[in-house]
Amino acid sequence: MRQLGVNIDHVATIRQARRTTEPDPVWAAVEAELGGADQITVHLRGDRRHIQDRDLHVLKQTVNVRLNLECSLESEMLAIACQVRPDQVCLVPEKREEVTTEGGLDIVGQQNRVARAVSQLNDHGIEVSLFIDPSHVQIDASKAVGAQAVELHTGTYANAFMTMKSSVGSRAGHSAAAELLVLRNAALHTLDCNLRLNAGHGLTYQNVQPVAAIPGMEELNIGHSIVARAIFCGLRQAVADMKALIRSAAT
Repeated sequence: MRQLGVNIDHVATIRQARRTTEPDPVWAAVEAELGGADQITVHLRGDRRHIQDRDLHVLKQTVNVRLNLECSLESEMLAIACQVRPDQVCLVPEKREEVTTEGGLDIVGQQNRVARAVSQLNDHGIEVSLFIDPSHVQIDASKAVGAQAVELHTGTYANAFMTMKSSVGSRAGHSAAAELLVLRNAALHTLDCNLRLNAGHGLTYQNVQPVAAIPGMEELNIGHSIVARAIFCGLRQAVADMKALIRSAAT
């Protein structure tokens, strides 16, 4: 059964806009669990623009489902991860000037550094996923460094899907279909490498089902679209709606 990881970073973003105490992402995690989330995902960034250290520590103590920490390869972040010991760490690229994560982590270009990070986390009993572009060479490198899973970056597919919905003609639709095929081929190669198959970035209620339907897909991590819908119907219902779409796509 496909698992839904709910990223609650955007709840913290609203709080940090006023540097106050609400809305509390820990409360959001509870609501997400009640809506059917299988995992809570947070990204502790070096600039602390949304999730704070306190959030991570309290979530570790209170979350009843899996806790997935996204973080960079920086030594500070790895040390925090080893101290907190979430169920999974997803290593991601990080730039201070970006609005959100742009593209996958380049495993090929920094294989030794990634291998050391994976080994450090594994030694503390933490499973490691690598957030990568859907590329065979990046998947092969992820296997080589000892990761347990990869999370395929679905942003290019999501952008093509958005263009298709807003355009007239077949070219945009062909682009979305082509990007989905790239994901499907990468998924197949991931499974051939005996890596767990996860995906995320830019997934919405409109585009999630084709990705959820990819054979072997284990985990989808989704944040912005769920939090955006939650403004109007509540987080618990927004999570339940997304979980229902994922379940129906996988049957």
